[in-house]
Amino acid sequence: MATRTTRQELQPSLVSPPVAGVASLLIPGLGQVLARQLQRGLLLLGALITSIGLFAWRVSLLASREVGAIAKLAKALDRRPAFVIPILASLIVLWLWIAWDAYQQARPDRRGGLGVFAFVLVLFFALGWQISEINLYKMVTELSDASGPLSRVVWPWAAAVTRDTEAVGAGADVLSPCDDQPPPPPPEEIPGQPYLVADPTCGDLATRDENLAEVLGTALALVGRGFAPNTETQILWADPIGNEFRMRKEGEYLVLQTDDEGAFEIEVTMPYRLIPPSSKGRQIHRIEARQTSEVGGLLPSDALRHNIEKMVETIVLGMMATIFGIVFAIPVSFLAARNLMSGSSVTMVLYFITRTILNIIRSIEPLIWAILAITVVGLGPFAGIIALTVHSIAALGKLYSESIESIDPGPIEAIQATGATRLQTIMYAVVPQMIPPFVSFSIYRWDVNVRMSTVIGLVGGGGIGFLLTQYIRLLDYRSAGIAVWFIAITVATLDYVSADIRQRFV
Repeated sequence: MATRTTRQELQPSLVSPPVAGVASLLIPGLGQVLARQLQRGLLLLGALITSIGLFAWRVSLLASREVGAIAKLAKALDRRPAFVIPILASLIVLWLWIAWDAYQQARPDRRGGLGVFAFVLVLFFALGWQISEINLYKMVTELSDASGPLSRVVWPWAAAVTRDTEAVGAGADVLSPCDDQPPPPPPEEIPGQPYLVADPTCGDLATRDENLAEVLGTALALVGRGFAPNTETQILWADPIGNEFRMRKEGEYLVLQTDDEGAFEIEVTMPYRLIPPSSKGRQIHRIEARQTSEVGGLLPSDALRHNIEKMVETIVLGMMATIFGIVFAIPVSFLAARNLMSGSSVTMVLYFITRTILNIIRSIEPLIWAILAITVVGLGPFAGIIALTVHSIAALGKLYSESIESIDPGPIEAIQATGATRLQTIMYAVVPQMIPPFVSFSIYRWDVNVRMSTVIGLVGGGGIGFLLTQYIRLLDYRSAGIAVWFIAITVATLDYVSADIRQRFV
């Protein structure tokens, strides 16, 4: 075989080196074909056509409104000269290099090497850089903007625990607008309890003029006493129908600090509010001063509990998919093993059908299978189990069948010589040799399924991935960070467990 290959490689070119070079200059790769380097010529022709196609695509995107190739190229050159000029020059260099390579391949000593292919790789990398829109400058300059969310994801444990809160406060009624009737009187002061009084007790809310500029409302002087000393106090406003919100001043939430005696004085303006038509009669608003303090011991937060529940669901999801995958993949793997199915034309047809189906199923990612399963069974972990099971059957079936094909044929021949049936041959000659690789591949697939179950949750396939997506959409980066930590810890733990099991049984 080696001698035959060497002779084929040393066969003389059909044309002279200059003719081969000119041929590749006219049609890239033709000179290599004439020099009896068919594969090399086709590879270089395909590389050049692919590069030109990618370049033309990017140029059309950069000048989508222009008509005609020349106009598009001119517009793209004006917008991205640092991309268009080097790539265009590289394409010309590659074309000429292919012609030079054809000249070298047609010589008796065949001096052409791998330099042209290295240049193709560099050209593909440059095109890929542009297509994938890599922008290192933007990444570096805007990294500081992401430092806040990233820090909360990296260290999210402040959101993992909480404490019960206790709120104390006092409020005063405010009428808006003022009318002919007496305004609400100041609240009655009860010794030992917080007290708040507003002056005046009626006024006008903030409004908007014809230019949508805010017209400030009536200024209120607030006096409070009987609160906890030296404690942060929030100011809130409640409209007549009970909608409550924190007041702002210059865009910031209004927060004050009580003095050593638990008293404070502050001036605020009545806020802008739209009162719905359902609110009838005198519009009595309420302004409140509230202090919130944490009491009791540390408790697990809702985010921590939800993440634990979903992480357990993720592990079980991966485990169930792996078990179902193993159960169905084992019989399929025997049908997909050539050495076991080569006994007749019927079994070979069955072999090719099985392998084709496994390849098709395996080529579709579990994420796609999850989307399809959701349309059948709805959102939830069951859809995730179906998706991972289908993909596991195809993946494990391939791995198992390849292991069967690589077993020692000696025991099979010995068993068959005794007159054993095909089922007996499999049971006593194939299965004993398959236990170690089956265990190894099964454990590996469990690891893969647990990791994949976090991904299919992004489309509603259950598990912690679904929860992680919701946290990110709500910009709750601390809760998302808890989920990320749980995923990393679980995957690392499963890796150590699977390694120990593999060491014991394989």
